[in-house]
Amino acid sequence: MPASSKATVLPFADALAHLATYQCLDGLSVKDLMDSRVHGGLTYNDFLMLPGKIDFPASDVITDTRITRNVVLKTPFMSSPMDTVTETDMAINLALLGGIGVIHHNQSPESQAAMVRAVKRHENGFIADPVVFSPNHTVADVLDIKARLGFCGIPITETGYLGAKLVGIVTSRDVQFESPETLLRDVMTTSLVTAPQGVTLAEANQILRSSKKGKLPIVDDQGRLTSLLARSDLLKNQNYPLASKNPNSKQLYAAAAVGTRPSDRERLKLLVEAGLDIVVLDSSQGNSVFQVDMLQWIKQTFPKLDVIAGNVVTREQAANLIAAGADALRVGMGSGSICITQEVMAVGRPQATAVFAVAEFASKFGIPVIADGGISNVGHIVKALSLGASAVMMGGLLAGTAEAPGEYFYHDGKRVKSYRGMGSLEAMEQGRPGASDQANGKPGSTKHAPHISSKLHENAATTRYFSESSAVKVAQGVSGDVQDKGSIKAFVPYLHVGVQHSLQDIGVRSVSELQAGVKEGRVRFELRTPSAQVEGGVHGLHSYTKRLYA
Repeated sequence: MPASSKATVLPFADALAHLATYQCLDGLSVKDLMDSRVHGGLTYNDFLMLPGKIDFPASDVITDTRITRNVVLKTPFMSSPMDTVTETDMAINLALLGGIGVIHHNQSPESQAAMVRAVKRHENGFIADPVVFSPNHTVADVLDIKARLGFCGIPITETGYLGAKLVGIVTSRDVQFESPETLLRDVMTTSLVTAPQGVTLAEANQILRSSKKGKLPIVDDQGRLTSLLARSDLLKNQNYPLASKNPNSKQLYAAAAVGTRPSDRERLKLLVEAGLDIVVLDSSQGNSVFQVDMLQWIKQTFPKLDVIAGNVVTREQAANLIAAGADALRVGMGSGSICITQEVMAVGRPQATAVFAVAEFASKFGIPVIADGGISNVGHIVKALSLGASAVMMGGLLAGTAEAPGEYFYHDGKRVKSYRGMGSLEAMEQGRPGASDQANGKPGSTKHAPHISSKLHENAATTRYFSESSAVKVAQGVSGDVQDKGSIKAFVPYLHVGVQHSLQDIGVRSVSELQAGVKEGRVRFELRTPSAQVEGGVHGLHSYTKRLYA
């Protein structure tokens, strides 16, 4: 028998010491990964992050993130300003769940302002501008408020204005079964529990709890109404601890999109009057004189309004908007599931490369970056955050939820909702005389786009793609449908917990720690070949059921 050769085996206890002899950590640094001259442009599917060490539970992971210079959210989730994604329901519910919805502007300015107002009124601390009626208003007026704004607990003052003497309050029970013509003086409750002006929010909440009333009017020493507190807001505070609220007013944050045309300045004035916190300048190519002029005008006219500018995919684009005063940048061009800009225009950039390049530059100026497009799952969200994004903007991932605009219908036996790109011809035709409200434009189709307003308005889709003056419209998006995803009240918590578990696997306790680890080279990456991508997905099965959460 040949003599046995003895391989040198190191003692187990020396494993960590021997590991330290390697010149670099396993995997690639982010700079090596994102070197376009070596690897070309990358998408989220082209790489993975390597696991770290777990020494904490996933529930300890903090997902707080700064989406503009002045606004911090508890989750990095934003919904896209598309007319099949974000209107009132999406904006309210996403804000309650810790994100923020950007209300689209492919509608009349009045309709968009009403949506912003509904978001701001949904949850408050002290309601500084409550709806107020006089005794001479009618039950019909109360029912109208309930239909439009979703509540009917309304204080009654002598004149019907805030600052006048409080004489009563009307609730849903007071108007139930009453004729619409009945005067409020005949049905209002006059036995009132009030709190004095100057009471703290904690004290007012305690009075509201002990009184078992639905509303607590706040009055001055002469009995004049100064503000209002609602029991429903106490319940929301318990049920939605992550809610995105202004720390001063305790109202939900409201965001909305506008274009860069002269008429958008008048639109923005209405939105600001409605309580807007963040405006998104909505353009497929943000590096334009139109956007720079609009951005500078906004900063001069509404200096307290945060502005998210874009879209951009290069440092050069970003520099112009940062210099003009942008509070955050939106990154992405042609990466959305319904976008065909890269195919048709031959312009754009693979999304992972775009996010890294812009975020690396913008971070030097303290400007947050929002990754817009290409987000299909939890993994994509975490990858965008690792590359420097402060948040992700989702369109297709939230389309098809109960809170997205439009009605469900059945297509090939599946329950779906319409979803269309703002660069699609169908979106460009919205609001034009004789234009169909159908998302696919086919006569007799059941694929209806959301009804926005019968009033004609400047089309947001054409202005977004600088094509409103073109005789021939060139589509940069498509129309289609997406499968029913249920309510975001279940779907968004799944995304949030998924992000927490992903960061736990990486070995970091927060988004900020993730980004610091990437920057310092402690969080490592690996490229994926096409075969590796196949291996990383479901494979080798005859059939399977894919349930994402329960």
